[in-house]
Amino acid sequence: MIGKLLQYIYTGWCGIMFAIPMIIFSPFMVIPLLISRKLEGITFFFIRCWVYMFSLTTGIWFIGHNKKTVDTSKSFIFLINHTSFLDACAIPVAIPSSLVGLGKKELSKIPVFGWVTSRFAIWVDRSSPESRKEGIKRMKDLLSGGTSVLVAPEGTRNNTDEILLPFRHGPFRLAIESNINIIPVIIHRASKLMRRGSLLLKPGVVHSYVLPEVSVQGLTEDDVERLADDVYKMMKDKIVALDESA
Repeated sequence: MIGKLLQYIYTGWCGIMFAIPMIIFSPFMVIPLLISRKLEGITFFFIRCWVYMFSLTTGIWFIGHNKKTVDTSKSFIFLINHTSFLDACAIPVAIPSSLVGLGKKELSKIPVFGWVTSRFAIWVDRSSPESRKEGIKRMKDLLSGGTSVLVAPEGTRNNTDEILLPFRHGPFRLAIESNINIIPVIIHRASKLMRRGSLLLKPGVVHSYVLPEVSVQGLTEDDVERLADDVYKMMKDKIVALDESA
């Protein structure tokens, strides 16, 4: 009983320390993007400052592995496994590139977080085919302009006992149509700190792993399903290997 009460108190503290640094750094995150997309490097520097402050005050640390393998001068479609709300902090540490993410519209309604992240996120109403189509169009425009994008191919947070939820084909069709290569990223052990289906937190370390780049050069619409299956297997095998070595 006391342990559960302490966890509720700790989770509340984490929520406060998630919001306060974001409020402090929000002008430095937002203003550069309002001036020019070319200043997005400044934005992502302060996003990482926000993550560092969150870690320093909560004891939840984020470590990125294999980041140096990413060519930050190129655009990529980064694909992540959606584990928990801690992904928001893990992603800026895991991926060295500036990017725009595709997210569910409900997140845009979170006070402060929704307003700040709206500057580098594309919100989509998953129940609306028109909204999804518009989201894909905007991502194509960004990719053609040299900006990387981030998508969770599972489509939603994985609250099941399965290692990964089935992948939707949209991100893979986007990669082929845009002729932009894919880089899968594994977020690992976040579920140890925020159990699936729960909002309660505990301190610890979240690791992220950049996997080898997946080329889409020469692929066509007929290859979408096979590409999705190949990336799914790559990501699942990596998670299984990490679990076994833990």
